[in-house]
Amino acid sequence: MNNRPIARLGATVLGAALAALTLTPPHASAQPVTPLGKPTPMTMQSDLATLATDIHWPARFIPETADLFSHNSLLIHASCERVWSHIVDAEKWPQWYPNAKDVALLNGARVLGDGTAWRWTTFGLPLESRVHEYVPYSRLGWYGYAPGAQPTFYHTWFLTPRGADCLVVMDEAGVGKDAAHLRETDESLMHRGHDLWLATLKWVAEGQ
Repeated sequence: MNNRPIARLGATVLGAALAALTLTPPHASAQPVTPLGKPTPMTMQSDLATLATDIHWPARFIPETADLFSHNSLLIHASCERVWSHIVDAEKWPQWYPNAKDVALLNGARVLGDGTAWRWTTFGLPLESRVHEYVPYSRLGWYGYAPGAQPTFYHTWFLTPRGADCLVVMDEAGVGKDAAHLRETDESLMHRGHDLWLATLKWVAEGQ
């Protein structure tokens, strides 16, 4: 990318993206539709039907037994190395992903690596996360939890080259009362948030 400010993404694009997060699923043309032609919200069951079979899940976070699960994927017209560089540069997420705020890596880390821990706010919740799986340019998985508590979410990235492009899969499973409550109150919220993350990742990775 050149040095043009991230802000040039523009208020119109960001406004539409945030509206998608709070109101309707983005990429509506790819979503199931009702007989009236309106998109239907993604459900955990629909995401389970398309989950990535190559993800390495910790035993406690098997999607089929989780209280909440979302599966998202997108083809990005950039190399997996380029896409990866934006994913691991976590402190810059807030510059291009509106759902990440106050990202602070711990213990002097500069980017995400094996065992890296950080604190941040996402979906309006202050969390701590810690990398569990780290395979450069291919696999990244981390636990999410309230600081000092047991992990309740496991978030994964799985990158696969497709010629000069990169297929990016983002799956996440949640367990416990918070995950169950989110499923009961707004089942597709995590799916919509991750669609937004992939859409803005595509924008920043494809930028010149």
